[in-house]
Amino acid sequence: MRIKAVIAYDGSEFEGFQRQNRTDRTVTGAIENTLKSVGIESPVTGSGRTDAGVHATGQVIHFDLPSYWQDQSLARLQTHINRKLKSIRFKHICRAADDFHARYDARERIYRYIFRDNPSIFERRYVSSLGMGDSSLLQTALEQFVGEHDFIYFHKTGSDPLHSRRTVFKAYTRRLGPYRLIYFHADGFLRAQVRMMIYAAAAASLGRLTISSLREQIDGRHRHLTTLAPPQGLYLARVLYK
Repeated sequence: MRIKAVIAYDGSEFEGFQRQNRTDRTVTGAIENTLKSVGIESPVTGSGRTDAGVHATGQVIHFDLPSYWQDQSLARLQTHINRKLKSIRFKHICRAADDFHARYDARERIYRYIFRDNPSIFERRYVSSLGMGDSSLLQTALEQFVGEHDFIYFHKTGSDPLHSRRTVFKAYTRRLGPYRLIYFHADGFLRAQVRMMIYAAAAASLGRLTISSLREQIDGRHRHLTTLAPPQGLYLARVLYK
């Protein structure tokens, strides 16, 4: 029986979402080890990977239950898992279609970036201090990303995607008290794409990158920068399905 779960995690405790050979400190590794402790040997598949230090409030995963757990309450399973996990919380768990795929069935992924001037020591793992300038320039820069583009110059080197075309549905900024937020809605993202887009938009808002230069990089004509925004403050907020 296939299970779909919505999870949240504190990314500062992990070296990223995806299991890695060099470390056990990954979100996938922690979940799979916990599932094994209750007799579930299934691998875990997520809607997408997040970098080290990046958080999630709405990551979606799937895994398969053995026959023993198929006769048990899913609420009981969720309680067992949450008692064993640290820095990860199963928010919702339900039965899914046998062919449901957390990654390939997703139609929209939403990331949120939270930042402010001088975060307190209690906020520094969860709120970025990345400098931003003029709000109207920031919004103009974000709007350049909307639409279908080949984001070949907006992903971390060393990654090898099958293709680099992605469609950004929305990109905008909001204020919430002392905090400023950036949102990206897209059909998918390349490795570190969101962090690179945020840094580029910040550079434009500060006058360090012109809008025309930003367009050149988005259009794949010239790479002007490769710097990533800090992971603190970045959250995989929600994943929508077909």
